[in-house]
Amino acid sequence: MKSRFPLKDIALQAGLSLATVDRVMHERQGVRVVTRTRVAAAIAELERQYVQSGLAGRRLVIDVVMDTPQRFSAAVRDAFEAELPGMRPASFSARFHVAETMSEAELLSILRVIRRRGSHGVVLKAASTPAIADFAAQLMAAKIPVVTLVTDLPENSRIGYVGMDNRVAGSTAAYLLGRMAGERAGKVLVTLSSSLFAGEDERERGFRDVLTARFPHLSVVRISEGFGVDRTTELLVRDALEREPGIRAVYSAGGGNRAILKAFTEARRECTVFAAHDLDQDNIRLLAAGEITFVIHHDLRHDARSACQLMLAYHRMLPADFQVAPSRVAVATPFEPAH
Repeated sequence: MKSRFPLKDIALQAGLSLATVDRVMHERQGVRVVTRTRVAAAIAELERQYVQSGLAGRRLVIDVVMDTPQRFSAAVRDAFEAELPGMRPASFSARFHVAETMSEAELLSILRVIRRRGSHGVVLKAASTPAIADFAAQLMAAKIPVVTLVTDLPENSRIGYVGMDNRVAGSTAAYLLGRMAGERAGKVLVTLSSSLFAGEDERERGFRDVLTARFPHLSVVRISEGFGVDRTTELLVRDALEREPGIRAVYSAGGGNRAILKAFTEARRECTVFAAHDLDQDNIRLLAAGEITFVIHHDLRHDARSACQLMLAYHRMLPADFQVAPSRVAVATPFEPAH
């Protein structure tokens, strides 16, 4: 195996020891296939990033860790890969650790590996549990800065948060949905992927506050722990529709929208207004087809850029007091879904 990159760079990108990479590169015996695959993938990633940015200046390697459905992690990855080549004064590369569902133990195991092998920073989308917050604080103590993405952790666990104001997002969704739903009494199905995600909890609070104040004829039926995964989400929605004949609108704060729509169709129930989150490929298609009414979203590239800028400030390549602004809450309709 040949490469233009120093072994230490390959080892850093692959998350392996220098000795292991040396054995792979010289095709020595006793190396597992999975290890060779990781080295090959690291070289391919370095080649791609080299072409895009030239890897000029100091190089920072960050780890993006996300417990989220694939449709959202793909959108986040696209955003980082679009922004990283233009970051200055350092050159960034990223290692992605994503899963549609990740137990607390699995996520902590990933973070332990990152702490052991080193990183210039961690971008983290994870449940807000005491154990995860504590380990994020341990990373900070080990001089590995943590930036939370979309959903937050306590302030002592990270150097900053990037994403939109989730309470404002929920309030906006309630205002639009309430105006569109009309004056007939009914119930709104609010779906969260998990109550452990602080960002989704804030969305629900903002939504409830506005609905109660402005649209008291609409009440909330809440379901959670579908994790944005189609099968589990569909089962939860089916059960809610059976129990609550008054449901006639949806605020999907946690995803799984195809599954939600399928449950309504199979129950032969009407959904007069469907408010969703995030302009992933699924939602863009559903919006264009008129199957969902509007999408609350924000600029993921802004988030990626802000996360990298916070890392640069931490490593003294930007002013120490550098701050980033939250992403602006935006609304997409079928007439302009991509903006």
